[in-house]
Amino acid sequence: MIKYAAALLVALMYGVSVLRQAQDGPELGRRAGHDVPSEFDILFSVNCAGCHGADGKGGAARGLADPLFLRIADDATLQRVTADGVPGTAMPAFAQAAGGSLTDEQLGALVRGMRANWAAAADAPDVAPPPYASPTAGDPNRGGDAFATFCSRCHGADGRGGPRGSSIVDPSYLSLVSDQNLRTTIIAGRPDLGAPDWRGNLPGRPMSPDDVSDVVAWLAAKRQP
Repeated sequence: MIKYAAALLVALMYGVSVLRQAQDGPELGRRAGHDVPSEFDILFSVNCAGCHGADGKGGAARGLADPLFLRIADDATLQRVTADGVPGTAMPAFAQAAGGSLTDEQLGALVRGMRANWAAAADAPDVAPPPYASPTAGDPNRGGDAFATFCSRCHGADGRGGPRGSSIVDPSYLSLVSDQNLRTTIIAGRPDLGAPDWRGNLPGRPMSPDDVSDVVAWLAAKRQP
């Protein structure tokens, strides 16, 4: 009985310490040592890991621990998407002002943590990916040709899947992703799923910014009304 009570007391004390850490953030981590999870670790685990993976390398949603993704998405973009979510998709809004649970300071801690922990190789001078967003819409007619050139060897001539990739014109899939999500996936790939980025689709020539925009337009045109 004494051993049981002692074990229960230890468990309760550990629980209290974790709660205090969640409240006090990085200051507690500095006092207690490097083995204590940081504010970013706690915030990401509670709010993001369920979709983006416990280590940020992908799950139901794309990985965020991806230097190429973090190169094309700047801090303002990361904070805006985390704060406001993406309407019409599975990405919810986390900002208190938008009905979520996170303060502006906590949103900033998430963005700073992603950048500090995962963007080490994001500034490679020899990498010049297409921009995160495009000011103009692509052309779906040209997009069909670009898809055939860069994407069909994995996803099939009609986009319904092939030996190396699944269907990307499935109505259920297209209803869950935004045009920006499609664009981001084409540029940065999905390393967690083995999907190449904009450089790896055709030996000899990467996709141009117009190629990316046109393929996005072609895919968007496949959505059911």
